[in-house]
Amino acid sequence: MVAMERDVVKKAALALILAGSILIALLCNLDRYLTLPYIKASQLRLQSLYTEQPALTIAGYMALYVVVTSLSLPGAAVLTLLGGALFGFWTGTLVVSFASSIGATIACSVSRFLLRDWVARKLGDKLKKVTEGIGQEGAFYLFTLRLIPVFPFWVINLVMGLTPMPLYTFYWVSQVGMLCGTAVYVNAGRELAHIDSASGILSPQLIFAFVLLGLFPLIAKKILVRFKAIAVARH
Repeated sequence: MVAMERDVVKKAALALILAGSILIALLCNLDRYLTLPYIKASQLRLQSLYTEQPALTIAGYMALYVVVTSLSLPGAAVLTLLGGALFGFWTGTLVVSFASSIGATIACSVSRFLLRDWVARKLGDKLKKVTEGIGQEGAFYLFTLRLIPVFPFWVINLVMGLTPMPLYTFYWVSQVGMLCGTAVYVNAGRELAHIDSASGILSPQLIFAFVLLGLFPLIAKKILVRFKAIAVARH
């Protein structure tokens, strides 16, 4: 009886969070603003706001990021670049890391407790592969998906909701697994913020940032192969 009541409370809380997120998205017309041209055009105004109200700006940014990721809306990559442009590398990486992990966990929870049948119908073909991977490798399979995303970010969040993996495990593995990719994107955003002339387009820092974006999946794959080889050798 107690377990049933807790389940009802969980579903009610998630329904309220989902409804609130949808309402915010509709009222703010988020898809209009989550574009690189708009963010570039608004950069000076947002930077001024951050200088005047740093805590409020970070809180607002994190809330927006959580709404976007929890609703599986497009725009997370653009928001990550904005985080680098506004907050710099270290603060931006920290803020985006927590916001993206929290939003992903909410999306996973919504999939598990509210939209299970719908997700199963829409993404059932991917569910089988993920379930097999979890059965063979456990949490390490999710870590691999986060480091080298075979599926899009939002697909992983929703499909993982249909697996038996505990939400706490999903959260910390996602945060650790996404950290390197987050750092690469935040760094790219930090360099994009420095483009104020034609010469800035070919600056060494910006070129390096985009080289990292291109090489990161390859480097991550090499690291995972090496890590698995060490694990097998020990056994």
